[in-house]
Amino acid sequence: MKRVKVLDKEFEVSIPAKEIDAIISGLAARMNNDLKNKDVIFLGILNGSFMFAADLYRKITLESTITFLKLASYDGTSSTGVVKRLIGFNESIKGKTVVVLEDIVDSGNTIENIIMQLKGYEPKEIKIATLVYKPEAYKKDYHIDYVGLEIPNDFIVGYGLDYDGYGRNLADIYTLVNDDVKAENLLNFVVLGMPSSGKGTHASKLANKYNLHHISTGDILRDEIAHETEMGKLAGKLIDNGEFVSDEIIIKIIEGYIDRNRDAKGFVFDGFPRTINQAKEFNEMLEKKGIKINSIFELEIDKQTVQNRMIKRGQLTNRITDQDIETIKRRLEIYEETTRPITQYFDNNINSINADGKISEVFQSIINIIEK
Repeated sequence: MKRVKVLDKEFEVSIPAKEIDAIISGLAARMNNDLKNKDVIFLGILNGSFMFAADLYRKITLESTITFLKLASYDGTSSTGVVKRLIGFNESIKGKTVVVLEDIVDSGNTIENIIMQLKGYEPKEIKIATLVYKPEAYKKDYHIDYVGLEIPNDFIVGYGLDYDGYGRNLADIYTLVNDDVKAENLLNFVVLGMPSSGKGTHASKLANKYNLHHISTGDILRDEIAHETEMGKLAGKLIDNGEFVSDEIIIKIIEGYIDRNRDAKGFVFDGFPRTINQAKEFNEMLEKKGIKINSIFELEIDKQTVQNRMIKRGQLTNRITDQDIETIKRRLEIYEETTRPITQYFDNNINSINADGKISEVFQSIINIIEK
């Protein structure tokens, strides 16, 4: 991977120039379609957006104008949270459609500040366009109308983005390198088991004990949908149509989560993968990143105990599906048919754990294997 040094920091290329150009072409095409027959003015936010704004505007076919605003919100590799007032802005935007062009949207402080100030000039509407967007860092409620690319919450330079004023001239976009945490040094576990076998409980306890990230596919899928990420929108549409979310989308969502948490010490995968196909795609994705699973724990438990637990849970939560014995039996059959074969796929890495005992005793059995 190509690296550059900017001042005292090492960065590696993450978004090549060709990909940037393709992203900008896509944004321009959308704007040309959405904003036709409108009185449009583009506002580039300096200093960062000068390259993005220039390249985008060359692809805009609308009858429009462009100008630039000056403000600042960065110091070093962290956002200061302090945004200056608009400098030298004297354009008339009354009754116009204003498209604010940002190089990057992270916390949203700059966006909030700009919108609040521009409203005083009485525009017809304000739209926000950004080359890159950090959904995990965004803390505001303002809608981002045009997003070129969603990225992890990493520090980046190049293509107008800077580190203490340097690096803006780089044609590609580069990500800050963190050599302290390497893929081969991560601690990663998978916890499998029938419904109500205690997967979530022990996955959470493992994550807490070893300071790892707990990945429950259901939780991160709901989070992606709530934040309307690219994968979240695809998954949400499928769910709304009564369809299953494909293995490919699930894997991409997990991969995105891993990429957004590059400083993690490792991950605990809760009840995933669930099928042989998922296991194969999951393995391929991890191998591509140089990540290895240290141990896979399958929680073994008597089926009658599982049925009793699910019925009790259903009574407490008023979930009808957890109280119907035929539904419970079918769920256990599905586990045997689709998930149990995964143990043969991973074979040498599987550790069978008797999960019939007390939570503390079961967890200690898991710890004993890890500590060996």
